[in-house]
Amino acid sequence: MNFLRMSELDLADKVVLIREDLNVPIRDGKVASDARLQASLPTIQMALDKGAAVIVCSHLGRPTEGSPKSKYSLAPVAEYLSDKLQQTVTLNSHYLIEEISIEAGQVLLLENVRFNEGEKKNNLALAQKYADLCDVFVMDAFGTAHRAQASTEGVTQMMRQDNKMVCAGPLLAAELDALSLALETPAQPMLSIVGGSKVSTKLEVLHSLADICSQIIVGGGIANTFLAAKGHSVGASLFEADLLDTARQIMTKTEILLPTEVVVANKNGIDFADFTGSLQKAVATIKSVDAIDEQDMILDIAPASAQKLADAILNAKTILWNGPVGVFEVDAFGKGTQIVAKAVSDSQGFSIAGGGDTLAAIDKYQVADGVSYMSTGGGAFLEFVEGKVLPAVAALEIKS
Repeated sequence: MNFLRMSELDLADKVVLIREDLNVPIRDGKVASDARLQASLPTIQMALDKGAAVIVCSHLGRPTEGSPKSKYSLAPVAEYLSDKLQQTVTLNSHYLIEEISIEAGQVLLLENVRFNEGEKKNNLALAQKYADLCDVFVMDAFGTAHRAQASTEGVTQMMRQDNKMVCAGPLLAAELDALSLALETPAQPMLSIVGGSKVSTKLEVLHSLADICSQIIVGGGIANTFLAAKGHSVGASLFEADLLDTARQIMTKTEILLPTEVVVANKNGIDFADFTGSLQKAVATIKSVDAIDEQDMILDIAPASAQKLADAILNAKTILWNGPVGVFEVDAFGKGTQIVAKAVSDSQGFSIAGGGDTLAAIDKYQVADGVSYMSTGGGAFLEFVEGKVLPAVAALEIKS
């Protein structure tokens, strides 16, 4: 894909509007997890170092458009940015009705774009108001790139219409570079790890990966569906009976690596209203996949099987990881994910990981330093892997 990069541009004395993904949890008026904010700081600092006046915008949560509520305000984010950038970052709530005054070296944060009517419907009149704020628009929010909204895709349209400059920020560019390396020109053999509760939620991902991967490791409820497709009883485990033929079809396209031993718990001791909580007291038992009883729920890959999968990971030259292979939040059912995580970290191949649960597992098992690239996008990551066009990225493309 051919697009301008912010790192290549002269931004001296330019007013730059940067769309970041600052959608972070807020508790008691403070930022509760700052991973996304940390990821955005280098882009903001680069724009400042280039001599720009910087306006930052983002959404937070899911407020009703036109009905602002304080719990969705970006005020705690402004406070956080002020501390990290060592300057006052003012939160502006009137940017659609009042002219903004900002000088080079300053940073201004716009109040939650989802307070604005027409944001999610990509209203072009609203997008024009965003475009009117700046000389250069920087799209840096990969996590929202799969949504055609006024502050992601519409503003790019209006900027181009006004003959103004649009570009990808360093965070977005790095995401696209890493994903392109993994999916368009992967070093072979390529292996993917796909976990999750349902095949249906990752059906297109599995089909797309099956076309380029030598092997795919499946975990969670997805693995149960594939085990059932191979004729194994999965007892009381979550699986999708209507997708058994689909699983068999995928198995004809590439090698699906499945465990021969799993960790189970008796369903009668599990409270499904407090699933992970009740699992803290559940008895974990290792069983062969040929010996699953009707009351058994498969909740993890047993260590011996996980180690065989780890050997395959270590032999791969490209690794894409999306989803844990067990209920890793509970230690008794997390050993499989831990072994897989360590193998990804120890691998000499190029590895890319994406998805909230995957990043949580990476954090829990402290293997981040060994992962080549960690994607900040959830839905956008999956849609890119599926081969779908991301509207906010497509809008940046320079047509030849």
